[in-house]
Amino acid sequence: MPERDAIVVGAGFTGLSAALELVDAGLDVLLLEARNRVGGKVESETLSDGTRVDTGGQFFCRDMAQLMALIAENGKTPVMTHYDGEMIYRPPVPPQQGFARWQGVDALRDRMIATDPDDPDLAKLTVADWVARQDDVPGDIRKSFLRLIKGLWCRAPEEIAFTWLASNDRRITNTYSEMEMFLPGTLHALADQLAARLGERLRLGTAVTDIEHSDTGVTVITGNERFSAKRLILALPPVMIRRLPFSPALPGPLRKALSAWAPGLSIKLQASYDTPFWRERGLSGAVMWHEPQGLYACDASRGDYAGLIIFVGGPEAQQWHERPREELTAFIREQLTEAFGPEGGNPRDIHVRDWVNDPWSGGAYSDVVIDLDARYAEDIINEGIPPIHFASSELSPSYPGYVEGAIVAGRLAAGRVIGALANSRSKIGGE
Repeated sequence: MPERDAIVVGAGFTGLSAALELVDAGLDVLLLEARNRVGGKVESETLSDGTRVDTGGQFFCRDMAQLMALIAENGKTPVMTHYDGEMIYRPPVPPQQGFARWQGVDALRDRMIATDPDDPDLAKLTVADWVARQDDVPGDIRKSFLRLIKGLWCRAPEEIAFTWLASNDRRITNTYSEMEMFLPGTLHALADQLAARLGERLRLGTAVTDIEHSDTGVTVITGNERFSAKRLILALPPVMIRRLPFSPALPGPLRKALSAWAPGLSIKLQASYDTPFWRERGLSGAVMWHEPQGLYACDASRGDYAGLIIFVGGPEAQQWHERPREELTAFIREQLTEAFGPEGGNPRDIHVRDWVNDPWSGGAYSDVVIDLDARYAEDIINEGIPPIHFASSELSPSYPGYVEGAIVAGRLAAGRVIGALANSRSKIGGE
């Protein structure tokens, strides 16, 4: 059985980035992916009218330098998300009041980011606990902040560890909106383009069933096949890593660190129309729901395609995951009717992508820490147990939970492998 330099498991943007870095360094690499496609939480589907749309990760902004460079290198041209015009608030509030409310939310977010991560008074708080303590902040702003958490981090604020969220948000440093732009040909097509560079080094439809490891190397078992390598990068979210069988078992602190996470609860819907009728009314297409919490809509039109994306996050997504799909689409039509009138509630098609309990990612957009005793979970996982390295957007020092973070995490993991292999070669050469 030939031994490779490295095996990477998981062909999302983390795994693709890691594998390409290793290949560029001249290493013998194999990338294994359980799905029959690449992209991980970035995927696409073709609608009935022939339009290809991103059904997973999609949006980004010019501040995300690694992704922007990758887009340019691969000959892609982003389009700007349409935000001209008024936002709709549900229930309705005057635009000035709505703007003031979100200014207050931003200020509260800044207060969260400014907290001291080592303050023992914050150690055992959930996000909801911390927000309840901010009694100098108006109630509607606190409620809107909690709505933001449900929508962006896709879990209940009563679950999420406050110190983890503050740390996570400190690393999201964009000046421009993270939904500033998208690729008209889909972000998933970029993942396909990256994968094409790997050729036969990429194996799709190959789920890992066991991992055997020692100080000197790893063997990855996929059904009846065994692959051996000096180093392994598990480019998977924490909730998926802990599902894998390891022989011998991972050390206790690492198992605890991996168990600290819960998957995001998210559903993404695409409502298609004949025209972007909202623009004629001076509307941006964006809808911010104060109730029900966890809903947000924005304009995803480009070229000849007109459509709105509706995100459902957190407990609201869990609720709809458990109910018939027809009830969900009827609910969304009702919400769009209330927001835009009859035209809004009558799209020609609604596409639903339910990410709750996804078999190969666990959920979306990102895993979150819900164990209040897991202050150093990320550090422990990032340290790994050589020859096994862990990498995912969640663990990134920059833009965790975003495609940008995935690229950064993958390249960092590849750098650790390259360094480790160079170090071992130098030791052998010196003996």
